[in-house]
Amino acid sequence: MDERHKQPSLSSKHADLETHAAETFRDHAGGGGGRGGTQRRLRNYQVTMIGFCGGIGTGLFIGTGVAYAHAGPAGLLLAYIIVAGVLWSVMQSIAELATVFPVAGTFPHWATRFIDPAVGFSLAISYGYSYATAIAQEISAAAIVVSYWTDLTPAVVISVSLALILAINLMNVRFYGDTEVIGGGVKVLCFLGLIFVSIVITAGGGPKHQSIGFRYWNNPGPWTNYNGVTGPKGHFLGFLASFVNAAFSFLGIETVVIAAAEAENPHRSIPRAARRVTYRIGFFYILGALLIGMIISPQNPGLVSGSGNANSSPFVIAIKDAGITALPSIVNACILVSAWSAGNSYCWVSSRVVLAMTTDRHLPQVFGRVSSKGVPYVAVITVWLFGPLAYLSLGKGGASQAWAWLQNLGTVSGLIAWATLSFCYIRFFAAMKAQGVSRDSLPWKSPFQPYTAWVGFIGSSLITLITGYSVFLKGRWDPSTFVASYIGIPIFIVPIFVWKLVHRTKFARAATIDLWSGRLREDEMPPQRKPPTTWWERILDQIF
Repeated sequence: MDERHKQPSLSSKHADLETHAAETFRDHAGGGGGRGGTQRRLRNYQVTMIGFCGGIGTGLFIGTGVAYAHAGPAGLLLAYIIVAGVLWSVMQSIAELATVFPVAGTFPHWATRFIDPAVGFSLAISYGYSYATAIAQEISAAAIVVSYWTDLTPAVVISVSLALILAINLMNVRFYGDTEVIGGGVKVLCFLGLIFVSIVITAGGGPKHQSIGFRYWNNPGPWTNYNGVTGPKGHFLGFLASFVNAAFSFLGIETVVIAAAEAENPHRSIPRAARRVTYRIGFFYILGALLIGMIISPQNPGLVSGSGNANSSPFVIAIKDAGITALPSIVNACILVSAWSAGNSYCWVSSRVVLAMTTDRHLPQVFGRVSSKGVPYVAVITVWLFGPLAYLSLGKGGASQAWAWLQNLGTVSGLIAWATLSFCYIRFFAAMKAQGVSRDSLPWKSPFQPYTAWVGFIGSSLITLITGYSVFLKGRWDPSTFVASYIGIPIFIVPIFVWKLVHRTKFARAATIDLWSGRLREDEMPPQRKPPTTWWERILDQIF
């Protein structure tokens, strides 16, 4: 073999620094550069589809209806644009980190390395819990979606869905990647169809031949009143309610960077996924919000019916009102695929977070065991055991209340993770500057840093603080709602103090932060691809 292929991609000086940094990091934080036993089997096109479609569940197709009813056409569109800006900022920051450090679990390991091992421990608990319970949320949603066609007991749907998710996540990660490609393809085709149908409806091409245009922007108007509060105050409160719902719909997009540890070529696939998140945001969310404001009135009672299936989807309601009878069942089938695909994705994500906790010595090493194909089977089974919580959604009284709390806690944890990850990048940027390392040496640089990271950090923090704002309105105080909305904050903070008291960890200093261990070395690089020569090869190269 050519000798140059045996050398690290870093210079010899940096290679020495990498070894020393890894030893120092292992001694002080218990880590080993964040490397786990997984294998690089995800191909570029799989990472692309995970980045473009992964994590999209019922929130986009159904949850937007409630947000629209609260805010109206202008409020919904503005809320989605603002939250999209925050998410874009978070994604650019963490994608740069994932490209430089494509290690197991990524998120909690970065917090351990760049902030404090105590923060890494707490982030792993809150983020891992968030997505472990999200498995149950999406499976429960899938069971409700099936009720659109049949009276089959939801317990059967939940059981079958859980069995399939476990089987897929115990297989080679490339098989998981293929299921995400298929599920993502269904979502894209469904949404393309909804765009076409929405344009036809608003132009008067439906069976009733009623042209709508921007009718609902004029009557009842671009803004709606919130729970009887009228005027600018009511409009603003409605916008805030939509703002929170929009944030919850976006959660999950960031999970693509976890694929860095199992991607064949993270230096290529992760930056591409980060750039394509811009198109994903514009295509699925902003365009979707604009079309919803054109095809249905925010005063339609079906938007807040709470059915949980296609009957609550603003697209399906508009299709029915236009007199089109065949499409609602097709859209419901797409929603079912989206819900199941999201649950499958969340099992994969949360298992990799558990794996990350073993690399940083936050959990016993038994949880980091992997199969011969690089599957962390103990971690997969551990997080999958949260899936049966979906049966709680079938209960009444205490069980139903517990289910609502689990949902609220999971979504708040996701927002806290956005803020923490943005702060990880801020500390990484400070370390690069303090140690005199140029960002030009990185395999990929995200734009407008560190300002992009600050936007992500401040924006995510503000959204977290306003999630339960409605309980502070006059006459609306409810202790149960208050606790459900904000319990995620102390659950994140308390483990930090506990870990620091027990292990006496220290805040990472910019001058001593490890900037070298865990980087991709040349002997891990895949062979260089032959550059495209024909026009169709260039198109495919841009897509994948």
